[in-house]
Amino acid sequence: MCIMKKINNLSSILLGILALTSLSSCATIMHGTTQSIGIASNPTNASVWIDRTYIGHTPMIVEMTRKDNHIITMQLDGYQVYEAIFSRQLSGWVFGNIIFGGFIGLAVDAISGGIYKLTPDQIQVELQSNNIAYSKQTNESCFVVVLEPHSSWQKIGNLVAI
Repeated sequence: MCIMKKINNLSSILLGILALTSLSSCATIMHGTTQSIGIASNPTNASVWIDRTYIGHTPMIVEMTRKDNHIITMQLDGYQVYEAIFSRQLSGWVFGNIIFGGFIGLAVDAISGGIYKLTPDQIQVELQSNNIAYSKQTNESCFVVVLEPHSSWQKIGNLVAI
């Protein structure tokens, strides 16, 4: 009877430890090891590469691993190549791990990438024409300096240095 009681106590302790370790990776459980990222461009149909791997054309939603920084490249004929970096930042769920899961949960999430979130979480790019050297737009006007004006454009004035 005494041996049976000790076995029951030991199995209860092991079951408790197993439950704690299975619930301890809070960030991985709450938001996973990948993140959905929205990618769009104007004009649309730009080719998209993530970490030098061709993915498809804009607009799209892609799944990126949270544990790595990623480089995104967009290309469209007649437009300048656009590059951006998606960087990992600590997620708020890491604090849940420290409180509820302790170091075991923190280690699991660090290895899997669950403690991170990627920023930005979406990207909308205005692709610049190969002919544009500078562009600025306000609510009232648009100022664009071009390297080669199009033959159909009408000249309305000259800039003069003061």
